[in-house]
Amino acid sequence: MIARKYSPLLFALILSGLMSLLVSGIATFRATGPLPHFASLWFSAWLTAWLCAFPAVLLISPLTRRVVELLVEQE
Repeated sequence: MIARKYSPLLFALILSGLMSLLVSGIATFRATGPLPHFASLWFSAWLTAWLCAFPAVLLISPLTRRVVELLVEQE
């Protein structure tokens, strides 16, 4: 089991992985169509996207939390 102190990193890893998987799949399909080697193209695009998305989520999430706090009413 992973220690609770690592939960923000794990969250960022999973979120960036799933979102980059979805977006790269859509973008790859739109660019190539249903090719026989679509899965390998998608996988390659996903790895590249994930390598960019994970650090981006780590850097952007604190700013996003602050913006959300400004937009949401305090109880």
